[in-house]
Amino acid sequence: MAQVKQIAKQFPKHLLALSVAAVVNPVWADTPADDEPAQYYERIQILGQDDKLRTEAGSATIIGETELEKFKFDDINRVLYSVPGVNIREEDGYGLRPNIGFRGATPERSKKITVMEDGVLIGPAPYSAPAAYYFPMMGKMTSLEVFKGPAATKYGPNTVAGALNMTTRHIPTAKEGQIDLAAGTDGFAKAEGYFGSTNGKFGYLIEGIHIESDGYKELDGGGDTGFDKNDIMVKFNYDLSNDKFDQIVEFKYSYADELSDETYLGLTDADFSANENRRYAASQKDRMDWEHTTAMFTHFIGNDTFDVTTRVYRNDFERSWFKINGFKGGLVNRDLQEILANPEDEVNARFLSILKGDQDTVQEYEKIILGDNYREYYSQGIQSELYYKLKFAGYEHQFNAGFRYHEDEIKRRHTEDAFFMQGGDLVSDGSAQVATTTNREETDALAVFFKDTVYINDFEVTAGIRGEFIDGTYQNEAPGKEGDYLKKETDIWLPSLSVFYKYSDNLGFFGGVHEGFIPTSPAESPDVEIENSINYELGGRYNHQGTNVELVAFFNDVENLKESCSFSASGGEGCRLDEEFNSGEASVYGLEFTANHTFSTEMGLDVPVSATYTYTKGEFDSSFESDFPMWGIVEKGDELPYLPENQLTLSVGLASDLWEVNMIARYIDEMLEASGDGVTLEGVTTEALTVVDLSASYDLGEWGSVYLKVDNVLDEQEIVSRRPYGARPIKPQQAMVGYQYSF
Repeated sequence: MAQVKQIAKQFPKHLLALSVAAVVNPVWADTPADDEPAQYYERIQILGQDDKLRTEAGSATIIGETELEKFKFDDINRVLYSVPGVNIREEDGYGLRPNIGFRGATPERSKKITVMEDGVLIGPAPYSAPAAYYFPMMGKMTSLEVFKGPAATKYGPNTVAGALNMTTRHIPTAKEGQIDLAAGTDGFAKAEGYFGSTNGKFGYLIEGIHIESDGYKELDGGGDTGFDKNDIMVKFNYDLSNDKFDQIVEFKYSYADELSDETYLGLTDADFSANENRRYAASQKDRMDWEHTTAMFTHFIGNDTFDVTTRVYRNDFERSWFKINGFKGGLVNRDLQEILANPEDEVNARFLSILKGDQDTVQEYEKIILGDNYREYYSQGIQSELYYKLKFAGYEHQFNAGFRYHEDEIKRRHTEDAFFMQGGDLVSDGSAQVATTTNREETDALAVFFKDTVYINDFEVTAGIRGEFIDGTYQNEAPGKEGDYLKKETDIWLPSLSVFYKYSDNLGFFGGVHEGFIPTSPAESPDVEIENSINYELGGRYNHQGTNVELVAFFNDVENLKESCSFSASGGEGCRLDEEFNSGEASVYGLEFTANHTFSTEMGLDVPVSATYTYTKGEFDSSFESDFPMWGIVEKGDELPYLPENQLTLSVGLASDLWEVNMIARYIDEMLEASGDGVTLEGVTTEALTVVDLSASYDLGEWGSVYLKVDNVLDEQEIVSRRPYGARPIKPQQAMVGYQYSF
């Protein structure tokens, strides 16, 4: 904290004046969402215009409300497969706790990308513990933005890969509402609705979502494998505009919870082949239970020359993740990853039969350990951003600057209990509960960024810089461990430069370079280095008569790759939970291609067609040995794990005035489960996968509309991951019908 305050004191006087002005006189810019009336909304880049060539220098993609409504996806993974440069590791099939990476960054719990809701960091503790065990529900989102390359410089703290911003529904300018009800296979049910209006200068919105499913897994001995999720959001705003300024204030509050009978325990490859949806008896008590709240106050002011947006926010997240951790061990030790990867081993076979409930626990070391990873998080802060237009030295400039002061914390209160397997049921052994992890990590961080875009004839040149000044503290709070304390500071400046050249009204080219950064955990010794990289991109963009094409080549020169040990990544195999590791240099390069066009037929039907292709290659540039379970003994040139070389998404639709049918198909290459030798899954890959989704809707006029949705039409289930413990599939075919009424 002292370091952050000292940095603040060193700000130039004009920056302090700017910061104060931003707090006192914030703004809301004028950019309407898809199909909504123009009013004062937060500033977002509108990237989906069909009639104008986009001239932003950098890779940025928006998925608007119209596109989100086509397939009514509740799974963020399914939405992002249409965005180039995204790499995903599937886990539970529903996207409850997604694993998302951009441009080769490790997808594990989305911890290497910056995740935001309405422009504010939404992860439980984005600096202290960035793993996104909470993720917002897609049903309340009206658009998604993905920024990569220099376009992501202004969003942090993680700037190596990029940023994801999800926008919730805006308060409508007139009375408006909707009810959406759906039911489907595997006990799926959804009830969603919103209502809002603006009366004079006062506006309001209330929105609620409930989703549940019995799950598609088949638990040995029977039992629940589904989930139940709720989300309620309210917004209020008041218009303070006058003749000189547009000005508005808004307050948002949301509450969300989840109860899911999910597990980290997968299957052996042989059992997967026999029944990919099986779940072993040892996972019968596994359950995730969490609650999340968000409160945010936003104040905007602006005119044709400038606008400023200021937000004050607070997020709280509390979770209990009760799940199988492994066997008690002692005389004989085997971790779950090894047991499931090598079931032919005689000792492993005995442990596997206990997991299945086929044999009872006999020896002390055969007792099954269930752990409750109970954690409490909060994150809070204030941030402000300025846009200012001016003419200087004969050229037009658009100046963009901002700051954020942020605090977050994680408290871990992990415990373990021992159980016998008896007749296919888990029975407590009666021993006392054991506290395994009792600690706290917290971070105070000040971030600033400056960008200046200069318009020189047909060129737009943008120079920027981001500063991160971080104070982190770790405290072991277990009895007798109070002396285990660490405090450290991280200060860094991250420059960027990008150029867009408008060759014609329909064709343009762009390129850029920026420095990327991912901080280390407060608990890690200063010997563990930050992740740092220099990232380059070069591309072109074409727009003409409804045809949009973009091609981007990128190269990320990673000076030091960093990973961390977690149950979701490795099950804690051979490393301390949340321990971080350095690998040294690595390279990631590839191509991103998108194209879309809507054809019109003589029958009055529209046929929208789109394609997204990503080629990515990632490899280590040095040889080393590591205790990290996904690396082991690495040779220069070894490939990075969980990075598909080829990904292709194709979408085609057919639409009339009353009905619409859309199909989307995606192909994902196989992925390496571990990079080096001497680790459990060395040389093992996932399986290439093709998934087809279908949606159809019919407009009933004043009576609303009905829709049909089928995910995984071909009912293909391959092994998409063997982490954390064993093979796991994607969701099988799921069909649902729904009714939507708008008023």
